[in-house]
Amino acid sequence: MKPWAMLWCALALLVSGCVTQSPAQRAPMSELFHDQLFKTPAAPIDTTTIFALNDRMRDYLKHDLGRRPGEQDARRALFDALYRRDQLKLEYDSAMTRNAAETFEARAGNCLSLVIMTAALARELNFTVQFQQIQMEESWSRAGNLYFASNHVNLVLGKKRTSYLDGYQIDNANALTVDFIPIPPKARESARLLEEPTIVAMYLNNRAAELLSAGSIDDAYWAARRSIEADPSFLNGYNTLAVIYQNHGDMAQAEQALRYALRQAPDNTIFLSNLAQTLETQQRPAEAATVRARLAQLEPYPPFHFFQLGLEAVKLGDYVRARRMFERELERAPDYHEFHYWLAVTQYQLGNLREADKHMRQALENSTTRGHHDLYAAKLDRIRAYEAKVLK
Repeated sequence: MKPWAMLWCALALLVSGCVTQSPAQRAPMSELFHDQLFKTPAAPIDTTTIFALNDRMRDYLKHDLGRRPGEQDARRALFDALYRRDQLKLEYDSAMTRNAAETFEARAGNCLSLVIMTAALARELNFTVQFQQIQMEESWSRAGNLYFASNHVNLVLGKKRTSYLDGYQIDNANALTVDFIPIPPKARESARLLEEPTIVAMYLNNRAAELLSAGSIDDAYWAARRSIEADPSFLNGYNTLAVIYQNHGDMAQAEQALRYALRQAPDNTIFLSNLAQTLETQQRPAEAATVRARLAQLEPYPPFHFFQLGLEAVKLGDYVRARRMFERELERAPDYHEFHYWLAVTQYQLGNLREADKHMRQALENSTTRGHHDLYAAKLDRIRAYEAKVLK
């Protein structure tokens, strides 16, 4: 079985849709946190660094951004610089969630990282900013035995504040929407406003997921704990906390966190999937079966269902069935790089070199980390070298 997480334009531990409750609905934190089970964090979690600028960012705003010939509107100059390769040269990279300064230095990040950096720069210029959640289906990824659901956030740049009396209300008629991945127009129209504490919670939740994926389970716990403290209404934080407990062998604590989240969102398939796995680990098959029956009603074929069947077929050497399973998964997620990669592998084994070339190229084009990009590029070179040899 696989644990599911939730990420925000990058990672977020173990499956879950974004369900935000009112701030009045608070979890009994003293009951859900079990600090005694974990070592102290390697470094203190300082949320003040998330939006903090460094000297190089200030120098950029003062010297580089302001020197563009003919540019009078600093807001437009910043907006254009985010997209122009001859300016900030930003690169989408889902490998980790960075704070504002880290994103600026790397010139790369997932959409949450890029939104945080943009907000920090815009506020330094005294522009109003507005965070938004985009209503669209989660995208899925995996790292080892962890599976991640990612949602999307973007940013709206408003006019410059002339005084503190102006407040932070955005004039939508003159606003500029900053997005780092293509968004359907209808999804943008139904965007939901997010407050900064929720953005902070998302950032910390992503870091918790990434730390867990890297094997730093103690640090992951403290990041997840701080995520919940930042915004107790952000339910994905409880799910991530539960997955950390699962991986730490604390099944009773995982169940406790998941049951709290499910009281707020009883039909959340990610929470239900993780609860079923937790119950099975505790040797409670009857209760787990009840949860899985509910899951089957809500989601007969969960994400990666056909992909897993395809991998099983590959292990058995049944490449015809594997190809069929990977193709079915691609029908649901046509841009996910790993599905294209495994379909390319399957086509290669079946001797369909042109199809293998096509799907490895698509895996390369849809890769979201530098590591995956380099891997697929090397595999594509090998396929083409073999193609050239065969066609001689």
